[in-house]
Amino acid sequence: MLMGLVAMPALAETVGWPEKAELKFGFIKLTDMAPLAVAYEKGYFEEEGLFVTLEAQANWKVLLDRVIDGQLDGAHMLAGQPLGATIGYGTQAHIITAFSMDLNGNGITVSNDVWEAMKASIPEQDGKPLHPIKADALKPVVEAYRKDGKPFRMGMVFPVSTHNYELRYWLAAGGLNPGFYAPHKGDTSGQLQADVLLSVTPPPQMPATLEASTIHGYCVGEPWNQQAVFKGIGVPVITDYEIWKNNPEKVFGVSKAWADKYPNTHIRVVKALIRAAKWLDENDNANRAEAVKILARPNYVGADEEVIANSMTGTFEYEKGDIRPVPDFNVFFRHNATYPYYSDAIWYLTQMRRWGQISESKPDSWYLQTAKEVYRPDVYAAAAKALIDEGKMGTSDFPDFDSEDGFKPPQSEFIDGITYDGRHPNTYLNQFPIGLKDGDRL
Repeated sequence: MLMGLVAMPALAETVGWPEKAELKFGFIKLTDMAPLAVAYEKGYFEEEGLFVTLEAQANWKVLLDRVIDGQLDGAHMLAGQPLGATIGYGTQAHIITAFSMDLNGNGITVSNDVWEAMKASIPEQDGKPLHPIKADALKPVVEAYRKDGKPFRMGMVFPVSTHNYELRYWLAAGGLNPGFYAPHKGDTSGQLQADVLLSVTPPPQMPATLEASTIHGYCVGEPWNQQAVFKGIGVPVITDYEIWKNNPEKVFGVSKAWADKYPNTHIRVVKALIRAAKWLDENDNANRAEAVKILARPNYVGADEEVIANSMTGTFEYEKGDIRPVPDFNVFFRHNATYPYYSDAIWYLTQMRRWGQISESKPDSWYLQTAKEVYRPDVYAAAAKALIDEGKMGTSDFPDFDSEDGFKPPQSEFIDGITYDGRHPNTYLNQFPIGLKDGDRL
C-alpha cells in the first residue's frame, strides 16, 4: 500500500486526488477480464492511489445489480449492459462506460453430433474444413430437427450480450431466424418466430450444459470454447473475429451517479486499465504467457493454463488438433481497442432494435443521443492525456483527440458482407433480410 501512497503526490496535479481510494470491482470468469487482473497484479491501481479488491460474480445479472445498488464500484461488463440498463431494457439504471476492455474473444461451439451432421455441407481445403464456416451449413441440421419434431437449442450468456447478437447475426446470415423479443407484449423470451431457440447459460456452465445435451451449441467467450475441445464434447465452428472482424466486446462499467460523485477516481481507474491493456498487447503480445499464468489462478478465471493459452497466445483450436493462427483473437490495446467509440454503442443498439428488444422505430438522432449518454470518450481522453503528460504513454498510442468524432469508418468485414456505418443506423437495419426494419413492430 505504501507504493500507492508515495506515488500520489507526484500525480495529484495531473488529475486530482481520488475521492474514493478503496474500491471493489466485479468480473465474470472469462479471459477478457484480463485488464483488471493485470492492473491489480502490476500495481497500476496502487500507483494511482487506488486500493482495489477484485471479486468474481455468479452471473451477469448479479454483477449488474451489484453495480446499480453500490455493492460494487464498477465491473467488467458486456458491452450491451450499460446500454440496455440506460434505455430500460431489463433493470432501469443509468450506467456509463469510459473504457472498452477488448476486441473479439468469442466463439460459437456445437456438439459433436451436430458437427458431424454439419460436415456434409462444409467444403474442405487440404483435407480440413474451409473457414469461415457459415450458418448455411447448420441450416439443414436445424431443418432435420424440425422435421423430427425436435427443437434446436443454443446457449448465449445474457439477453444484451455480444454473444447473443453475434450468434443471432451468424444464424440470420445463414438464413436461420433466431427469434424476436416483444417486451411491449410482455414476451422477453427472444424466441418468437424462431428457427433456433436461444436461452441464457452462464459462461462457465456452457460445456457441462452442452455435454448434458440441454443445448446443441453455444456462443461464449474464452476459455469455454476451448474447454469443449479439451473435454472432447464439442467443436468450435467460428470465432467472432470471423463474424465481425475486430468487434468490440466487453467494457468497464460504472453507474453515472458513481462517476459524478468520484470523477478523479474514475479517471484514475481508466488510467490504470489503459496501462494494463497496453501491457497485454505490447511487443507483439510478448507478455501473454505471463498473463495466462495470472488468469489461470482460481481467483481469476481458474481454468487450466493450457486451455487459456490456446486463444490468448494467438491461436485457436477448432476440431481437436486443427489449430490455426488467429493473432487478433484477443485484442486489448491495438486498433484503439480501449477507446469508447459511439459507433460501437450504436451497433449494439441496432441489434437490440433488429431483434425487438427496442419495440418501436427510433430516428437516427436517438441512437447517437443514447450512445453519448452511455459512452464517455471525454473521461477516456482525460485519462489518456494524463498518461501522456506523465510520460507513461505517447500520443501515438491514442486516437487524435482533436479530430476524433467517435465514429469508426464504415465497416464491411462482416460474414454477410453488409456494411455498417454508425452514422446511419436505420439505413443499416433496412439491409437485413431477417430482422425488424424501420417502421416494423411485432
